[in-house]
Amino acid sequence: MISVEGLKVEFGIKPLFSDATFVVNARDRIALVGKNGAGKSTLLKIICGQERPTAGSVNVQSDTTIGYLPQVMNLQDRTTVREEAQKAFADIHQLKARLDRMEHQLNERSDYDSDDYMQLVEHYTSEHERYLMLGPDGQEAAIERTLTGLGFERTDFDRPTSEFSGGWRMRIELAKILLRHPDVLLLDEPTNHLDIESIQWLEQLLAQWSGAVMLVSHDRAFINNVSNRTLEISCGRVIDYRVKYDEYVTLRRERREQQLRAYENQQKEMADIRSFVERFRYKATKAVQVQQRLRQLEKMVPIEVDEVDNSAMHLKFPPCLRSGDYPVICDEVRKVYSHLVFDHVNLTIKRGEKVAFVGKNGEGKTTLVKCIMGEIPFDGMLKIGHNVQIGYFAQNQAQLLDESLTVYQTIDYVAKGDVRLRINDILGAFMFGGENSDKKVKVLSGGERSRLAMIRLLLEPVNLLILDEPTNHLDMQSKDVLKEAIKAFDGTAIIVSHDREFLDGLVTKVFEFGGGKVREHIGGIYDFLRSRKISELSELGRVAPVAQRTQAESASAAAPEQPSRQGGSASYAAHKEQQKQLRKAERAVEESEKKIAKMEQQLKELDQLLCDPQKASDMVLVTEYTDIKKALDAEVERWEHLSEELEAMNNLQ
Repeated sequence: MISVEGLKVEFGIKPLFSDATFVVNARDRIALVGKNGAGKSTLLKIICGQERPTAGSVNVQSDTTIGYLPQVMNLQDRTTVREEAQKAFADIHQLKARLDRMEHQLNERSDYDSDDYMQLVEHYTSEHERYLMLGPDGQEAAIERTLTGLGFERTDFDRPTSEFSGGWRMRIELAKILLRHPDVLLLDEPTNHLDIESIQWLEQLLAQWSGAVMLVSHDRAFINNVSNRTLEISCGRVIDYRVKYDEYVTLRRERREQQLRAYENQQKEMADIRSFVERFRYKATKAVQVQQRLRQLEKMVPIEVDEVDNSAMHLKFPPCLRSGDYPVICDEVRKVYSHLVFDHVNLTIKRGEKVAFVGKNGEGKTTLVKCIMGEIPFDGMLKIGHNVQIGYFAQNQAQLLDESLTVYQTIDYVAKGDVRLRINDILGAFMFGGENSDKKVKVLSGGERSRLAMIRLLLEPVNLLILDEPTNHLDMQSKDVLKEAIKAFDGTAIIVSHDREFLDGLVTKVFEFGGGKVREHIGGIYDFLRSRKISELSELGRVAPVAQRTQAESASAAAPEQPSRQGGSASYAAHKEQQKQLRKAERAVEESEKKIAKMEQQLKELDQLLCDPQKASDMVLVTEYTDIKKALDAEVERWEHLSEELEAMNNLQ
């Protein structure tokens, strides 16, 4: 379907990647992986024709259609959800015209047994199936099926898209792409704005997709469930692993170990050659050998070891001024668009508190943030405390950056005072050192844009942080560093997030949005989940909220419930540690089984060699066989011991 040949991309002195060659076939489910900034998003843009490579070509089979979901897009706000989704069928007339042309060719031709004719029949059949799927009779049903699968309610269909948050509008764009049923789907971080239910629905849809899929995602479970092939961008090369993501991780580890061994051997050999040259450089009797060694050294091609992204953001929020005791007070706050978003919102956030806003998408979390920021009008009273300085990180932060500027210019324009003398140091701490600071914003990946936006937030001291989905586009390591920085932050923080692991141990109060109400829950995120008898934040829409307690009831209940909460946290910590030990035991058993299988295979191969009469008395082979047999017996004994331990741990579950 798509053939990529000799692709090379350069933005600075060092190319992102070069000589990338691979083919995308029908039914391929390709996970595109690599560290942030390796060129994953760039490769998708080149394949869909939005960008041009420095060298090489992308050849797309005639009549092959491509659907591309970027990380960042400019969204329109002038239509309803239904009207926007209906735009997916704008090309149905072109499809019908192509079918008419193919039908005319089939009627005109008589070479029924030729390969060319059979290919035309197959192409016509697949296009006709797509037309039936997209045809006028099934349009409304397809729109309803796709929108509801992505989490929309039927009552949302006729609402203006301007009433939805950026995450929901991204879902509309994804729905439009899926409704077009392209031959190739290119999805760049499709799960960033989806809840668990929608992710599972998308997984099932992609599993049945008749065409090819290439996707970028930091959601390991998602890409492992979807992929059957993995393309890795590493060391400026694109490496093709024809296995799903989990198997790729294992193969990559083995490949890197082999590379390390080969690299170390080569370095030792090169050191020996240099040592020989230095010793005998001025001996006339060794002149020939010295020249031979030098030529040998020149011909050696250095072995590269696949890079491992051990870099991480080093976040440290600057000291902040002391704000008033209550940075945010809401009194009977109400917001209505064409429908009620929330009503009777009464909440108080104290100085130094770290609180979470949780709830289903569209329940008003971002809307209340915009009210606090003063970006939209509302009813009721919302008071911002004395001396409060707000730092705001929006979930669509990447769209707010000027794409025509470089990384350095983006920071230079907002830096003030002495900070301007330390711009290069700050950029280096955020992995924008060297020539990376000269990159244009438009070529940055989603993760790089998020880091750049975070730098802007750090330049000025603030005492109220409002972070709307801050972990989108960040890998696990960067999430952990950001979490630790917020925990150490002197001021107050409001965090809007679906990521329970990120919120765990970070927040001490949870505000639940749902049904037009905002309910306060004292305690951490797992205290809140236990009180709602759910395990995932994605389940909030399926469980009715508990009745809102008065402030007096909450205060009286807080003291006796405290030991219970602490006990619950301890119980969860113990359970988490137990699960960790269980996984460790399972890995130990699995690794032991692999060792046993490997040694059994080695013994089998040696058996075959020793069956040869000429090699039966080869003492090297005999000794090797004996050593492996002893090691195998010891490993089997160890496996039995590990298996007994694992069985005992499972019985305790």
